[in-house]
Amino acid sequence: MTKIIAHRGASRYAPENTRSSFELAYQLNADGIETDVQLSKDGIPILFHDEKIKRTTRKKGYIHEYTYNELKKLDIGSWFGSQYIGETIMSLEEFLLWVIDKPLLLHLELKNNVFDYPRLEAITYNLVERYGLLDRTFFSTFSTRSIQRLNKISIDTNIGWLTSKSRHQLPLFSRALGANAIHIKYRLLQPKLVQQAKTENIPLRVYTVNKPKQILRCFQYKCDSIFTDVPDIAKTTYQTYL
Repeated sequence: MTKIIAHRGASRYAPENTRSSFELAYQLNADGIETDVQLSKDGIPILFHDEKIKRTTRKKGYIHEYTYNELKKLDIGSWFGSQYIGETIMSLEEFLLWVIDKPLLLHLELKNNVFDYPRLEAITYNLVERYGLLDRTFFSTFSTRSIQRLNKISIDTNIGWLTSKSRHQLPLFSRALGANAIHIKYRLLQPKLVQQAKTENIPLRVYTVNKPKQILRCFQYKCDSIFTDVPDIAKTTYQTYL
């Protein structure tokens, strides 16, 4: 069965990467949650997508320019709606404590492709390991350096290479990088790639899939997972597919 992974939580209905978004995704019966990990100025892993903080906080600067305590004071909910005023940035540890007793898969995107955080992989991995969640955690990144660092930590790490670019024999190329899964932009989803992934026995996961026709196509191709802002629509679409 294709897994339905809530992209930054149920981010169509609640501010992305927040407790509210994660709670809603859980209530909508998503199979897992995808979120983004960066480091604060003082090396604390926090959940935030953009390198710049302006879009969701209306403040200036970059995540890595603020300490964890400074980031926790920012409102990241009011941009989305007045009912979310006061929503704050979550640390990775807060998220792991929230998810530990819930039957959810974890997809952690390491935001290492614009600014290089040399310690991001080790800090994130060690925290997930400390909470005993490695068996249901999948790491992903656009950065080849990040993939290399993860492999140095453990050869058993679940690593997905994120890509929006077509390439000859993408599954083989991904494996050569050190990844053991491919996370592709939806427009790359073609029968030839699906067959190559099956032949190489490498999971194919697709982002960001929100339209019912696109979701259905992923189910028909038996993709390993989809990342979606609308897990409820994905669940309903799956019922029509059965």
